[in-house]
Amino acid sequence: MPTVERRRLPGLLADTLRILAVAVAYWGTGQLGLLLSVTVGGATVTPLWPPTGIAVAALLWLGLRVWPGITLGAYLSIESISDFDAVDTGILVGNTLAPVCAYLLLRRAGFRLEIDRLRDGLALVFLGGLLPMLVSASIGTSMLVVTGDLPRGDFWSVWSAWWAGDAMGVLLVTPVLLVLPQLSMPADPYRSGEAVLLLAACGAATTVAAYSNLSMLFLVFPVLIWASVRFQHAGGAPCALLVSVVAIHAATDQSGPFADHTLFEIMVNLQALNGSAALTVLLLSALVAEQNNIRLRIEQVCEELAEVVERLTPRRPKD
Repeated sequence: MPTVERRRLPGLLADTLRILAVAVAYWGTGQLGLLLSVTVGGATVTPLWPPTGIAVAALLWLGLRVWPGITLGAYLSIESISDFDAVDTGILVGNTLAPVCAYLLLRRAGFRLEIDRLRDGLALVFLGGLLPMLVSASIGTSMLVVTGDLPRGDFWSVWSAWWAGDAMGVLLVTPVLLVLPQLSMPADPYRSGEAVLLLAACGAATTVAAYSNLSMLFLVFPVLIWASVRFQHAGGAPCALLVSVVAIHAATDQSGPFADHTLFEIMVNLQALNGSAALTVLLLSALVAEQNNIRLRIEQVCEELAEVVERLTPRRPKD
């Protein structure tokens, strides 16, 4: 075997394993997402579609070469709902194109995986989530209408639910994945205790807000602000995801503030909460991280300047 081919084999094997890993992660999180699915106009949609967040994070980490894993994972997810047919081909294309478009837009904007600048938070919201997910929602819903599986009158309700679910997957899941390498318990015992208290407070506040008969969904925002200011994305992103999962579970059960409402009203309230939580955490965490980095750079410059002044200052001779 030529030497060049021998060198290519390990790289090809590594790429294949990465593609399979992305496909498995996409399919696995898709099964979790389907547990909280709802039926709108005869179409199955989810208020939060985690595989989209998995796909965008995988592309940001590994590059475009893993896109077949997204397609394979989407195919397996569709097969788990119903037999694959012609209409599903368009859905497959849309579910692949949307994360790829998000990746290309984010790379074009100079997005940094640390999300430590306000511009990174804004880029992930608009270029990673809201804008490119129009592709998957538009293609998928249009295919359902063209094939007659969805009445034309239900187009916009299904389209909006599809778009919101994909967008929330990026805004809530992708940040959690991107900060995973940074997650660790603080060395300071007081800060570790604060982190544990934060998670407990987030779970308690979300449970009360989502299951109380009173309209108290606003209770989650002081906790999200606390998490974002004190721990940035490492604390804010998991808390926002926790808020979303608990709220979706309450909404699908029609409990608490989601009781006695139509499905459309429930979806509007739920996505308003999810979107507000994601925006609060992403933008506030990015802003605080950026300010912290600026402060550290200023301190470093001041220390360097002090060293220069000390070297230039003439020393007085000893008496």
